[in-house]
Amino acid sequence: MLGMRYLVFALSWLALGVTIAGCLLLGWHWGWALMPAVLVVIGVYDIFQRRHAVLRNYPIIGHMRYMIETVRPEIQQYLVDSDTDEVPFARLQRAVVYQRAKGQPDGRSFGSKLAMHEIGYEWVSHSVVPSQIESQDFRIAVGPGRKQPYSMSVFNISGMSFGALSANAIRALNMGARLGGFAHDTGEGSVSPYHLQGGDLVWQLGSGYFGCRDEKGRFDPELFEKVAAREEIKMIELKLSQGAKPGHGGILPAAKITPEIARTRGVLMDVDCVSPSSHSTFSTPKEMLAFIDRLRTLAGGKPAGLKLCVGHPWEFMSMVKAMLETGILPDFIVVDGAEGGTGAAPVEFTDHVGAPLQEGLLLVHNTLVGAGLRDQIRIGASGKIITAFDIARTLAMGADYCNSARGFMFAVGCIQAGICGTDKCPTGVATQDPRRQRAIDIKDKSQRVANFHRNTLHALRELVQATGLLHPSEFRPDHILRRLSRDEAKPISQILTFLEPGDLLQGNFRHPVFEKYWNRVSSESFGLVR
Repeated sequence: MLGMRYLVFALSWLALGVTIAGCLLLGWHWGWALMPAVLVVIGVYDIFQRRHAVLRNYPIIGHMRYMIETVRPEIQQYLVDSDTDEVPFARLQRAVVYQRAKGQPDGRSFGSKLAMHEIGYEWVSHSVVPSQIESQDFRIAVGPGRKQPYSMSVFNISGMSFGALSANAIRALNMGARLGGFAHDTGEGSVSPYHLQGGDLVWQLGSGYFGCRDEKGRFDPELFEKVAAREEIKMIELKLSQGAKPGHGGILPAAKITPEIARTRGVLMDVDCVSPSSHSTFSTPKEMLAFIDRLRTLAGGKPAGLKLCVGHPWEFMSMVKAMLETGILPDFIVVDGAEGGTGAAPVEFTDHVGAPLQEGLLLVHNTLVGAGLRDQIRIGASGKIITAFDIARTLAMGADYCNSARGFMFAVGCIQAGICGTDKCPTGVATQDPRRQRAIDIKDKSQRVANFHRNTLHALRELVQATGLLHPSEFRPDHILRRLSRDEAKPISQILTFLEPGDLLQGNFRHPVFEKYWNRVSSESFGLVR
């Protein structure tokens, strides 16, 4: 065993001795000794270094392990994973985005590759009398009673900040939104010059209040009012948490802050840019609603709402009780599922913190329905939404519109390399390296973004027609079936709990979560009070 472990090292010494002898005795060129000399040096270093046990026991050949480990994700993605392995997006899911973004046919021959008899498989029930719809420009009115309401597409770009994405990626996304007539969420990194390409914007405010903060990081109403007055900004979104890392703040190290990022966010170059884990402008549900109402007023009556990944169910219930008591309502609520993940996050948060989209959406939808407020508040949803079926299923569970982040990243050119936090994105999408982001042809990619949106809505129109409906808003839980076993499937209306209007006000809880917490929450606190 010892000989095998050190065989390459020993052969390197032998080769070095032979080449040196050949150079001295036979006149060989000294270049022949270079390679064995390098291997000997590497082997000696491996034996005496103390950081890697593998290299001490396997000098020289131990490096092969680290080389293979480095390229393993690429080998896994391109050669090992099947078309349907979701890690986190299956090859079939990525392929349909690429095809639709490029305007290529996305039909599939010889039948489905999905296992239709596996537990969890879902499908849409169709009608024998399909409808006919002229337009696929499906929209929903947000803030219809406000001074500046917004007609929202049912499919939009979810929040991704400049800083997380490159300048060229942001420009391509916004120009695509302009071409396609849909909305682009800025992410919490504020409104950069690259967001201002003519596309409609949802300005997201996180706990760092970037773009409208004073020198101490506090909310600055004058700065906010100035930016919010821009014509491109259609709605204001207060972010409480995000699916990638709910309940976790963020730090952009000073070393990564460029002059552009500093100007956009209103931070200093030589200081870490901190997004606190909680907001400083409010600490109770009533104060939160008052802040949202203040944002709406400062923005000149543009719709204002909030975004969250659902955590403690009683916290959202306390928000709804505050809505009932104050009469202050957000115009929209975006539910971000824990499946979300464009931002780098600790692995425990990525894998085990926050409610997945189905559970989070159901809690928000049911609480608003049970409180009699659902028809006054629009619900957006995000979390691994790629295809028209994803949209249909999400609307059927209670959403009014959907957002997608990684879907539009694919349209811009993302290949799911999974190294977004390293600044070494191979396609220039998630990097601030000017040389890497040059790879993005803004004109071409913006057209692909618009194509992906248009072709996805075309597919959605076909689903709506096949179901016999006239608008995606008509999807109901009865339209989506889910397999429970090889021999049983049911509509999700019979699997999941859906409250009726006013149930909570009448004490008809229908679900243990509401029965346990509804009467133990207060508008004065996010915690349980009884």
